Amino acid sequence: MSNTDMGMRGKIIFYEERNFQGRSYECMNDCSDMSSYLSRCHSCRVDSGCFMVYDRTNYMGNQYFMRRGEYSDYMSMFGMRDCIRSCRMIPMYRGNYRMRIYERENFGGQMHEMMDDCENIMDRYRMSDCMSCHVMDGHWLMYEQPHYKGRMMYMRPGEYRSFREMGWSGMRFMSMRRIMDSCY
Repeated sequence: MSNTDMGMRGKIIFYEERNFQGRSYECMNDCSDMSSYLSRCHSCRVDSGCFMVYDRTNYMGNQYFMRRGEYSDYMSMFGMRDCIRSCRMIPMYRGNYRMRIYERENFGGQMHEMMDDCENIMDRYRMSDCMSCHVMDGHWLMYEQPHYKGRMMYMRPGEYRSFREMGWSGMRFMSMRRIMDSCY
């Protein structure tokens, strides 16, 4: 049996207008392009689970982490310049968390294995950069600034050999946080 509990599903409702007005679209899994359901999206309500929302289609562009709650005008809350265009449900996970971070691309340079949150890789590991990683267990958020600030990226299990080649050039990851099951 997997560590993911498939009985728990996330649910998010998107609205065209601020304050939960206008047409709505209910989503319980990934949606790569919301334009066929809504012409725009300016507010949402997360009934259960956790989601990453993106300001471009196909899970591209700026990412924002949303847990259970109401976001009546998320554009001003998060300082977004554009509206939500795609979303990805983060599956519930119970188990160990494990990720290796590397100073250079293609798993080069210093390597450190993490099993818990890290507020600042410079203070903790004396690493000035993180350019690749391997997520073995769990789901993680990586932030461009220490103390979980700035732009973020959602990392699910897999190998990420070059953040630059993945379109994240100019972005440095300086802190990492596990996505715990408290979203559900």
